[in-house]
Amino acid sequence: MSESLKHQATNSVFWSAVERFSVQGIQFLLSIIIARLVLPSDYGLIAMLGVFMALAQTFIDSGFSNALIQKQNRTIVDFSTVFYFNIVVGIVIYICLFLGAPYIAEFYNEPQLTIIMKVVGLNIIIISFSIVQRAILTIKLDFKRQALASLIAVIISGGMGVYLAYNGYGVWALVFQALLNNLLCSCLLAIFAKWWPRLCFSFQSFKSLFSFGSKLLLSSVLHTIYQNLYNLVIGKKFSALDLGYYNRAYTLAYFPSSNIINVIVRAIYPIQCNIQNDLDRLERTFIQYLRMTSYIIFPLMLTLCVLAKPLVILILTEKWLPIVPLLQILCIAYLWDPIMVINCNIINVRGKSNYLLKAEILKKMIAVIILIVTIPLGIKIMCIGLIVYAFCDMYIITRYSRLVINTSLRKQFISLFPIFILNIGLVCILYILTFLGLEPLAQIICSIILGGCFYLLVSYLFRYSEFLFIKKLIENYK
Repeated sequence: MSESLKHQATNSVFWSAVERFSVQGIQFLLSIIIARLVLPSDYGLIAMLGVFMALAQTFIDSGFSNALIQKQNRTIVDFSTVFYFNIVVGIVIYICLFLGAPYIAEFYNEPQLTIIMKVVGLNIIIISFSIVQRAILTIKLDFKRQALASLIAVIISGGMGVYLAYNGYGVWALVFQALLNNLLCSCLLAIFAKWWPRLCFSFQSFKSLFSFGSKLLLSSVLHTIYQNLYNLVIGKKFSALDLGYYNRAYTLAYFPSSNIINVIVRAIYPIQCNIQNDLDRLERTFIQYLRMTSYIIFPLMLTLCVLAKPLVILILTEKWLPIVPLLQILCIAYLWDPIMVINCNIINVRGKSNYLLKAEILKKMIAVIILIVTIPLGIKIMCIGLIVYAFCDMYIITRYSRLVINTSLRKQFISLFPIFILNIGLVCILYILTFLGLEPLAQIICSIILGGCFYLLVSYLFRYSEFLFIKKLIENYK
C-alpha cells in the first residue's frame, strides 16, 4: 500500500472510528442506564417495530448512497435527484406505516403499538433529508464533521431519554430519544455538508444511479428482513419479555462487531473505489483490511462470550441474567462478520451489485430454512441456527467475491490462520480465570488485564503485522 493511500486510509479510519465509537459508545452507555430504568418488555415493544422501521429506512436510501460514492463522475444534478427521490419515498413510506399501524398492533396483539408506530415512523421522514449530505461528507472522507454531528445529537437526545426514563415514561423514553437524535443529526449534517439541492430532477441521472443502486436495494431489503425476522417471529410466537431478552442479547453481541466493521468499511470504501481498476493493489489492500478487522474483532467477541455473565450482572443487573446463554451463542455467530462484510464490500467496490444480489438471495433462502427448522425448538436453538448460517454465508459470499478478486475462502482462512491461533490462546486464558470464583467486577478486570497482556505480548514476539502497524500509528501520533 502506497504512503499516500496509507495516510488516507489511516486518517479516514481514525475519524470514522471517532464518530462511530464516541457516538455508539455514549449511546451504548445511555442505553445501559435506560435499560436499568425501564422494563425488558419496553425494549420488546420497540423491537417488535424494528423490522418495519429497518425495512423502511432501507427503501429510503435505495442503494443511492453507495451508488453516489461508487460513481466516478458524479454531478450536482445527481445529488439533487437523489435528494428529492429520498424525500418523496420517505413521505410515501411514512403514510404506509401510519395506515398500517393498527394492523401491526393487531398482529402482535399489543394495542399500544398503534400510537407508538405512528410516532416512531416520523424518523423515516427525518432521515430522508440527510442521506445525501452524509454521502457527500463520505466522498470527501470528512468523517470529522460526521463525528461532530452525531456526537452532539446523541448526547442531547440521550440525556433527554435518561430524563424521561427516570421520570417513568417507559417505552416513550426510547421513542422520543430516537426522534430527537435523528432530528438533530439531520440538521447538523445539512449545516456541515454546506450543500443545498438545486431545483432539478434528472431521469437520466436517476436511471444511471438506480441501475447500480437497485440491486443493492434488493440485497439490503433481503438482508434487513432476515436481520429483523427473529424479532418478528419471537415477538409473535413468544412474549414481549422474551423478545426484550433476545433484543438486549442481540444488541450486546452485535455492538462490537458491527461498529468496528462499519468504521473500517465506511472509511475504506471510497478509497478502494478510487483504485478499483488496479486489481493487484486492490487484492493486497483487501487482505490487509480483512486481517486488521479480524485481529481487532475476534478478541473482543470472544472476551464478551467468556465474560457474558459477570458483564450482564454488572451493567444490566440480575434481572437480565436470562440473556447470558443467548449472548454467548450470538457472540460466536457474529464473530465471523469481518469475513462476510469485507467480501460484500469488495463486490460493491468492483461495481458488481448483481453478484451481491444473487448471493443474498441464495443466502437468505438457506437462512429461512434454518429459521423454520429451529422455531419449534425454542429461542436458544434459534440462536444456534445463526452460527450455522454464518458458515453458509461465508462460503457463498466468498464464491462470488472470487469472481471479482482472486481471493478464495481457503486463501482468506490461510491468511487469518495466525490470528485464529492467537485467539484460541486468549480463550484458554480467559476460561481458566472463570474457575477462580472472583466477583463480577474483579473477574472482568483480571480477564481484561491478563488477556490483553497475553494478546499483545504474543503479537509482539511473533511480529504480527497488525500489531506493528498499530504500534507505528501510536508512535507517529506521539
